[in-house]
Amino acid sequence: MGTSAGVGYSVNRNPAQAGKEAALKALEQAGIEKPDFVFVFATVGYNQRVLIDAIRETTSGAPLSGCSGEGIITRETVSETNFGVAVMTISSDELRFNNACVKEIKGEAGSAGEQLAIEINPFLSPDSIACFILADGLAFNFDPFLATFEKSIRHANPLPIFGGLAADNWASQKTYQYHDNEVLSEGISCVVMSGKGDIAWGVNHGCIPVGTKRIVTRSKGNIIYEIDGIPALEALKDYFDEDWKSEWNKTALNLCLGFKTPEHIREGYEEYIIRYMMAKNDQEGYVTIQSDVLEGTELWIVRRDKELIKNGLQSISHQIKDQTGARRPKFILQFECVGRGKVVFREGDKIDLIRSLQNDIGEEIPWIGCYTYGEIGPISNYNCFHNFTSVVTAVY
Repeated sequence: MGTSAGVGYSVNRNPAQAGKEAALKALEQAGIEKPDFVFVFATVGYNQRVLIDAIRETTSGAPLSGCSGEGIITRETVSETNFGVAVMTISSDELRFNNACVKEIKGEAGSAGEQLAIEINPFLSPDSIACFILADGLAFNFDPFLATFEKSIRHANPLPIFGGLAADNWASQKTYQYHDNEVLSEGISCVVMSGKGDIAWGVNHGCIPVGTKRIVTRSKGNIIYEIDGIPALEALKDYFDEDWKSEWNKTALNLCLGFKTPEHIREGYEEYIIRYMMAKNDQEGYVTIQSDVLEGTELWIVRRDKELIKNGLQSISHQIKDQTGARRPKFILQFECVGRGKVVFREGDKIDLIRSLQNDIGEEIPWIGCYTYGEIGPISNYNCFHNFTSVVTAVY
């Protein structure tokens, strides 16, 4: 039998009809009636409960994982709207999929990592291939999560982690994570993939520095209080537009923070690791990012560069094909930063870029993705968190 995968999508505004339509298309493309596993990405205009119920009913209650995104990506559409859902159905006698979830992670990233490891340890075996993490983009802090997760996991070798942080179309109010018939917020949905197969991936951001080196002089966890001895916002305001206080999302999209890539992964990556300033505090003058930062860390203000993004997608294709060789991927998952879509490119240019990447890796490969508030993908076999980045994973 091997592995059969199919992808369907819908932009119908009715959640029940949209869920059913996308799931039926996925089943038809895969040529199956009942899948072994289902991935779902959707935007937040829908009644999420009704949407997931419709997908579950159409896919015969198969195990399901996914999250909300700012947009969806398939071979047929690249849609950044409030109403879009993409479904991937998979049937395989080669691969096994086990899913788990953790709830109420806000402010508890360390304990969430330990708890998730406990949940998935029974699923791990010598043939486990990878772990997919889909977490709340408004509540997740990667570094303390990863430290306890990797310490608590029972697997002989480091398990590569891929995924993205759930988004809510710039509202920064509430994102959603899907686990079977549950719709969570402030949670993590996780999938462990095992069996006869392998995974290839590519990672690239396409950002360049626009200012001089700065120093983090006071921080705690993922909060940067001071840069160069003054409140962080005061240190950065010269780079911002006049309306930055009232339009923070726009400001943080145009400019982000770049940190020197650590030496142990620099050979396999670009010069900077990118971080999005997800929140600010006007009264105390600090900014919050999605991973920890130590005092004394060097940083640069960076911005996206269209040409670097275009070249970076070609680099991703080369990275994946170097790993897969002549082997054809069974299916692909893409986690694309919200800062690399319609806020940068015209609609036609954006679609052309994605189509070029898809065709370069291989035509007619089932492909599903979403626009996220953060991306997860290994560099030089070290699990890393990214912003303003594309992470593409090919299962083969």
